[in-house]
Amino acid sequence: MQDLRIKKGNNLVAQLRWVILSRAVFAGVLIVSGLIFSSREHLSFFSQPFLALYNIAACILVVSIIYLIWLNKFQSYVALAYFQTIADTFAVSTIIFVTGSYDSIFTFLYLVVIIYTSMLLLQKGSLIIAAIACIQYGILIELEYYEIIKPFSGDFYLSVTMDETQIVYRIILLILACFAVAFLSGILALQLKGARQELKIAQEHLKRVEKMAAMDEMISGIAHEIKNPLASLSGSIQLLQEDVAAGSYEDKLMQIILRETSRLKNIVNDISVFAKPKIDNACPLNPAEIIEEVVELFSKDSELNRKIKFSLKLNADTCIFIDPAHLKQILWNLLNNAAQAIKGKGVIRINLKPLKNNRVYLVVEDTGTGIPQETARHIFDPFYTTKPDGTGLGLSIIHRLIDAYSGMIDFESQPGRGTVFTVIFNEYSLKSHKKS
Repeated sequence: MQDLRIKKGNNLVAQLRWVILSRAVFAGVLIVSGLIFSSREHLSFFSQPFLALYNIAACILVVSIIYLIWLNKFQSYVALAYFQTIADTFAVSTIIFVTGSYDSIFTFLYLVVIIYTSMLLLQKGSLIIAAIACIQYGILIELEYYEIIKPFSGDFYLSVTMDETQIVYRIILLILACFAVAFLSGILALQLKGARQELKIAQEHLKRVEKMAAMDEMISGIAHEIKNPLASLSGSIQLLQEDVAAGSYEDKLMQIILRETSRLKNIVNDISVFAKPKIDNACPLNPAEIIEEVVELFSKDSELNRKIKFSLKLNADTCIFIDPAHLKQILWNLLNNAAQAIKGKGVIRINLKPLKNNRVYLVVEDTGTGIPQETARHIFDPFYTTKPDGTGLGLSIIHRLIDAYSGMIDFESQPGRGTVFTVIFNEYSLKSHKKS
């Protein structure tokens, strides 16, 4: 499921296509530049260095076509990303070998591979590729220095013209450069990914807020108009029930009316919360404590306890400003939806973490059936439900509650693999609160 949120989305597919195209363009540039240089130097097309470069470029073009077929036929995008980048390090090592090894001007291509690896696989992937590139370069230079392999061009081994200290110095410099680039580009890629994710969440959240705002006044008015007749109806039935014998046919009918009246009152209350949530009881609190409390209460259901395993990863140093009852309502609704989506045994993972931009991320992830695409478009729409006994207000209400505290909510789902709900709260700071 981590791959679902970070790597297996449409963004990774688009990035893979971009890398494949860039690789094909590089192969073309390599061929053209070789032809131009050889013509200026009056060298033959079949001269050794250039013929090897042409062969490498042709191989790059062929594998690019294979990668494109792989991308369109299979969904193992992460495996494709690793395979491509590792293969590219071997291609770069080959180019370096045929262009002079120690004296090659193409060692910078290792850094290029590391940079675009960080875009695809974040910092972990870029560090792995940096290590592979350094190992390849070190082996290549050492094999030439100790005369195990013959230089591709030139008549002298490195041991004849170079001191071992220079060789070690060059390898160490490359190692430092590769890992520095991997570390920095990994950080930037992670920040860019986070910024893109938050921008997407903000855009989707804003669209839903604008859509809901159009019906706020109407829904609030309807709820108010329904509430008064319901109260009168309930009171009248209770008075009539006093004159009816307990257990009689009339008494049973009145109990049905009272039960359904109570149900209508709950629906009207939900509508009122959706239209105008009250945040008068908001206070600073530690969400980790509330999450543990709600999970403990939720897992007391013996049936759920047998089929669902909870995995909590909570940062206890976070603080947000919210009504505790509202936070419990948000969590309960998300957990209930996650549990209902799991058929058989499954896992619900809850992750609470602060970010550097004064935000607190609450992630609720399940291994359930996922949400079909046609349903996903409407899950926050009021009164939209796929459950026979549902009102369609659960997710709509928590959306309104989160928005009332200037937060945001979004989700990603893949049918058959599960759903991830991400809630973003503003982190509460006592210092900034005192200043304001």
